[in-house]
Amino acid sequence: MSKVVEVVEQLASPVVEGLGLELVDIEYVKEGKNWFLRVYIDKENGVDIEECGLVSERLGEKLDEADPIPHNYFLEVSSPGAERPLKKARDFERAVGRTVLVKTYEPLDGEKTFQGKLIAFHNGCLTLECKVKTKKIEKEIPYDKVANARLAVEF
Repeated sequence: MSKVVEVVEQLASPVVEGLGLELVDIEYVKEGKNWFLRVYIDKENGVDIEECGLVSERLGEKLDEADPIPHNYFLEVSSPGAERPLKKARDFERAVGRTVLVKTYEPLDGEKTFQGKLIAFHNGCLTLECKVKTKKIEKEIPYDKVANARLAVEF
């Protein structure tokens, strides 16, 4: 994690939690010639534009005081969206029963990408119910082998 992200997380956490929201993720990226600081927030039934605006305003004040970024940047506060990333153990615990997309660092049985219903997360292992042709199979994926994961929207 970059130093900027660490400092922003320390500044953002009390602001976000003080509003009864969850800090999902922070990105600090350069796109073209511009830098973007993206803060993703959520709550059980989703966040609205007013909550994003309030976090942006309060966090902006904290960032101005601490001044952890030496150049111009754009601050964006938003929901992580329907396909929110799953990064922490508690994200996986809350996603049980939902469809997820998981990519692993190394192949497991020749595959690195798995999509299916997360039916369990315990003892450092995800259990997915995946569809293979016409059959449903259970696939166990060790948590420490997960490169990235997110909720998946099915149509």
